[in-house]
Amino acid sequence: MMDAAAEAIREGRTALGIELGSTRIKACLVDADDPATVLAVGSHAWENRLEDGLWTYSLEDVWSGLQAAYTDLVADAQQRHGVAPDSFGAIGVSAMMHGYLAFDEAGELLAPFRTWRNTNTGVAAAELTDAFGVNIPLRWSIAHLHQVVLDAEEHVSDIRFVTTLAGYVHWRLTGEKVLGVGDASGMFPIDSATQDYDADLLARYDALAADRLPVAHVAELLPASLVAGAPAGALTAEGAALLDASGTLRPGIPFCAPEGDAGTGMVATNAVAPRSGNVSAGTSIFAMVVLERPLAEVHHELDLVTTPVGDTVAMVHCNNGASELAAWAGMFARFAEAAGTPLTDDAVYETLFREALDGEADGGGLLAYNHLAGEPIAGLTEGRPLFVRTPDSRLTLANAIRAQLYGVFGTLALGMRVLDDEGVALDRMFAHGGMFRTAGVAQRFLAGALGAPVSVGDTASEGGAWGIAVLAAYARAVRNEDAAAAASGITLASFLDDRVFADAAISTAEPDPADVAGFGAYLDRYRAGLAVEAAAVSAL
Repeated sequence: MMDAAAEAIREGRTALGIELGSTRIKACLVDADDPATVLAVGSHAWENRLEDGLWTYSLEDVWSGLQAAYTDLVADAQQRHGVAPDSFGAIGVSAMMHGYLAFDEAGELLAPFRTWRNTNTGVAAAELTDAFGVNIPLRWSIAHLHQVVLDAEEHVSDIRFVTTLAGYVHWRLTGEKVLGVGDASGMFPIDSATQDYDADLLARYDALAADRLPVAHVAELLPASLVAGAPAGALTAEGAALLDASGTLRPGIPFCAPEGDAGTGMVATNAVAPRSGNVSAGTSIFAMVVLERPLAEVHHELDLVTTPVGDTVAMVHCNNGASELAAWAGMFARFAEAAGTPLTDDAVYETLFREALDGEADGGGLLAYNHLAGEPIAGLTEGRPLFVRTPDSRLTLANAIRAQLYGVFGTLALGMRVLDDEGVALDRMFAHGGMFRTAGVAQRFLAGALGAPVSVGDTASEGGAWGIAVLAAYARAVRNEDAAAAASGITLASFLDDRVFADAAISTAEPDPADVAGFGAYLDRYRAGLAVEAAAVSAL
């Protein structure tokens, strides 16, 4: 096995995936012929900053973080297999979706990167939703662009290109201004029939922003939309130097289209077919459900985005995920250290999560709100994390941690109830993210929250970095079949079923009736308690 892996790395029969998440930049190397096999990983921790009232990351941190994650991956490959890669069969880049990165004619950044987490686009989002007749969330790139137009910000006249974080990194590495259709669908609405930006809505926006845009048509500012498997450029010499500070990496490596974290989450959980879905939990948490038919109504809780091949997906996106839970875990880790019995992070989570299994089904009357940032679905413009109880609540460690875990899923469940009301059917729901590494706990509680079976695979903790590596491997497979003049009928769904997940170890948790009822009671209190959250935003 080690010899085969070393040979694959040495010969470049690999696919490299890089994902810029909210708190970590991760790199994942897979065998391109067997993408379920992870050969090496690397990571780098980073954090967003609140500057002038807006959440941002500096572009300097983007590149230093990418280099650090890449260096870490190379070192891991060397340690595991005795060989350091200098080329790959394919590369893919993924990142947090949405947000606002605007550049001038010379490619210079015009304003600090505004991430998906910002909620300053309310006026623009409302106006666009009304004009388009589809929900335009606050975090979408077109909402950010329209808001700077409405505010007549000084840089508007110089804008020549707007993209996402994944699109920006891909552009700098390859010179290509493109996006995977899934990531593009978080910039501007997509017409699934054409797998491109909706032409009618583009024309409506041109009319809405007439004489206020620096170009005649907004489409001139957007990256081209590509479906999974389409050629998306190759690593340039300048790009190789940006990614690999040692200068060892060779240029010319083909890229797949850059995708957003929603798309890579769908791939990482084999949830790209109709009636399938997935939940991705990190700093944010979101659910994706691939639709069989259009929704009957417009709902502010639901975004319509696409899979990496352009099929329509209902997305329930919550700005706040597991960060508050992590803060609580950190507090208990410090307690253990102060008591003279330090524990690893994994051991802390394992201990707390196992304890939560002994909690009451409804959390003992406790409530936990994880809102570090504003949460549109909950009607909150700012975040105020709260832990709330009444005098007759049962404050135990088991109930407290169970309430915190329920709190991660609280706002998500509000949005998923809207899908239930629309009659959307689900055959399978997959989950991924670090909080599912402790087997059978968060997975079980999520099944209770959704009232549906939840599956977790053995790649769950690798998440989107592995997902974009798989997309890179898929693009390589399509390219190789075309080159061999073979029948290139391979679809992303069949590639995932036959070459990635055929032998995957997957565990499924069925919803426990007691958990379903307990979470339902918790959610009723949670919904009522949002008034407390709103008061906290107003008062504190």
